[in-house]
Amino acid sequence: MVTVKNIRPVILTGQYGFDGCAENALHLPHGLRCCSMVEVTLSNGIKGIGEGYLGVFAPDVFRSIVELIAPTIAGSDISSGYQTILTKAKNMTAYWSLQGAAQHVISAVEIALVDAYAKLQDKSAIELFGGSKVNSIAMYGSGGDSFHPRYMEQELKQLAQRGIRTIKIRARHNQIDKTVWTINAAKQYGIRVAVDMTQNLAVNGQTPIQISEFCQQVKQQTGEELVFVEECLGLDKLAQLPLLAQQPGIHIAGGEIVTTKEELFERLDRHYYNIVQPDASVLGGIQNTIEVCRYAQNLGVDAVVHSWGGAVAMMANYIAAFASGCSLIEYPMPSFALRPALFNFDQFIENGHLRLPDSPGIGIELNSDIEQEFSFKPEAIYHCSPLESGLKALDKSHQDWKDES
Repeated sequence: MVTVKNIRPVILTGQYGFDGCAENALHLPHGLRCCSMVEVTLSNGIKGIGEGYLGVFAPDVFRSIVELIAPTIAGSDISSGYQTILTKAKNMTAYWSLQGAAQHVISAVEIALVDAYAKLQDKSAIELFGGSKVNSIAMYGSGGDSFHPRYMEQELKQLAQRGIRTIKIRARHNQIDKTVWTINAAKQYGIRVAVDMTQNLAVNGQTPIQISEFCQQVKQQTGEELVFVEECLGLDKLAQLPLLAQQPGIHIAGGEIVTTKEELFERLDRHYYNIVQPDASVLGGIQNTIEVCRYAQNLGVDAVVHSWGGAVAMMANYIAAFASGCSLIEYPMPSFALRPALFNFDQFIENGHLRLPDSPGIGIELNSDIEQEFSFKPEAIYHCSPLESGLKALDKSHQDWKDES
């Protein structure tokens, strides 16, 4: 019999961002970012690693929930599967956080158990979910959060070198100049543009009329439709998403902050999205993400996994995408030193497409050297309420995009 011997939280910090990065100025002023993981150690010495997104924003909360769950699943037999263990973890948190922070931790536990159990079976993790449905998946570059066109030009060149043909930029309804400039500049590389409006950070959000007008003006000035518009309405206006998703020429994407598959099923039934973006580090793990992808596909909705965490969260989402046969996945562009320290994704990218490694588990190992090099720094916490200095820099940047257009 092989049992779960130990469960511990691992919170690490790495350098993040680039010169001219608006995200740093608005939310990460120290140029550092956290990554919250769970390590499961089995009685035979095998270790599994999982990641939940919560630690970017609230690392101490993540750590406390892991420590609450750990005694409940320690000693559990994993010889014939991990589902019973996962259910124990869920039952510890479901009453008070079925939707919310605890689900990020449950996600990390599930991924770690998948990793450990797959290694115990000497299999790659995707074999536990029926294997890959595709050999490779096209990637889109997720960045475009530059203050000035010269930085955006560098991002476009980076994608062109990798053969990636779509970039997602960050812009709100009043940033038409930035969007138009990027579309026109990207044409020379054969790259199309999507827009993340980051309204999952906004309570007094944009309106459907503003989004419609934004998309219309972009089309009039460039002749191009946006690949998709992501998280375009604030948390107070989500029920109005179907008004946009049904409009010709507007492709609505979202779902990254939803923490249960049932809620995403409901949103899909209500036609919130043309493209759904589940995240395995938020939604309860790999299995739930696969189920959402397949549910969406059966409804004729594209599934494109959200992947903005560390290397473990990225790999978990990519496994879900390959297991459900997705045609597009997110590739985060801002530099995050911890990601390549854990896994070199560039080795598996060819002509803008990713292939999965075939090593046992999820293919990522954590060691003491990495933990020491990237030790936790509390000043790395993400400021969801934008910093005033960053907002001033953002306002100033609008003129730069206008001058260059």
